[in-house]
Amino acid sequence: MENSKFMQLMERFFLPIADKLNNNRYLSALRDGFMVALPIIIFGSIFVVIANIPFLDQLLSEDAYNAYKDALGPASAATLSIMGMFVIVGIAYKLTAYYEGDAIYGGVTALASFLILTPQVLEDVTGVIPTSSLGAEGLFLGILTAFISTEIFRFFVQKNWMIKMPPGVPEAVSRSFSSLIPISFTLTIFLLIRILFSITPFETIQNFIYSVIQEPITALGSGLPAAIIAVLLIQVFWFFGLHGQIIVNSIMDPIWMTLSLENYEAYQAGEERLHIVNNQFIDTFIVGMGGSGMTMAVILGLFIVAKSRQLKQLSKIGGPPSVFNVNEPIIFGLPIILNPLVLIPWLLAPVVITIVTYFSMAIGLVPCFYWSTCTMDDSNLHRWNADNKFDCWWNYAVS
Repeated sequence: MENSKFMQLMERFFLPIADKLNNNRYLSALRDGFMVALPIIIFGSIFVVIANIPFLDQLLSEDAYNAYKDALGPASAATLSIMGMFVIVGIAYKLTAYYEGDAIYGGVTALASFLILTPQVLEDVTGVIPTSSLGAEGLFLGILTAFISTEIFRFFVQKNWMIKMPPGVPEAVSRSFSSLIPISFTLTIFLLIRILFSITPFETIQNFIYSVIQEPITALGSGLPAAIIAVLLIQVFWFFGLHGQIIVNSIMDPIWMTLSLENYEAYQAGEERLHIVNNQFIDTFIVGMGGSGMTMAVILGLFIVAKSRQLKQLSKIGGPPSVFNVNEPIIFGLPIILNPLVLIPWLLAPVVITIVTYFSMAIGLVPCFYWSTCTMDDSNLHRWNADNKFDCWWNYAVS
């Protein structure tokens, strides 16, 4: 009876929240926009691995090793370092498509709006955009720009402020002229925003966003409490049959990806700073062990100790997909969903792993993440700092 009341309370509280988050057009566009950039991110990550093969610097001469890295450097510089640009286009494209508008024009308008806001000055040299503005530092502003520019673009389209071409004009030409006025008005608004911020103490909207909004939120998301809350919510949503990873990641991915980018940039610059919690931390230790809830351990337990023929068969069916972090056969087949008998371990096991992993990295027992991979330097791996604690930032390869 108590279990029934508890389940009713959970359903009444969590299901409406999860449903709203799952169906929110902005969160859906955010999630799908990152997926648009995913192939490019993976490409860049692969070449980070190839460019940082362990011990290669000991096998090659210094000149040969530098030439090797210089030859492969553009692969990551043109992808990971400017990842924000691809995400902006992806988010605006998906949001415009949700409104059944001309998605490609929504995407390029968002990108142009972002570039208008971006100062084109680097160390007193004009006409140059620093890649940092297109990467981690600009990601949060890029996401906001994608949302706002799409809404402004849609507003002018709905007002029918468009140039109508006569019949017989090629479709591509007609679409281009139809989008001319909405695009022009949208970009003009962002130009005015840039001019207004230029007369404020912040000088640029980037400075305002980063110092007032992005930095505090990013700092909050990099801490252990935020990671625990996110992991708990993922597990709770899954318990009710909702894809907790998608729902929570829609909100947290911009923060975690920014932290990952900052780690990558710190590694590239040789700086001694690193965020323990980032996108790779979550993907590897929370999702990367058989899927959400680390169900690979459940499969191994069923295979080894289960006496039920049904559970044995379930472990055989769920085993191969779990290697690729697909655990729906276990979640729905055991079942874990709406099963009060497994609720407590289902909620607490990932939290325990999160806490243990976090403190293992914090004390230097194991190294922290940079991006998808980094190189391991044995001379630095065991180096202690002045406070007799392991430095958490040392180079280490983790895929």
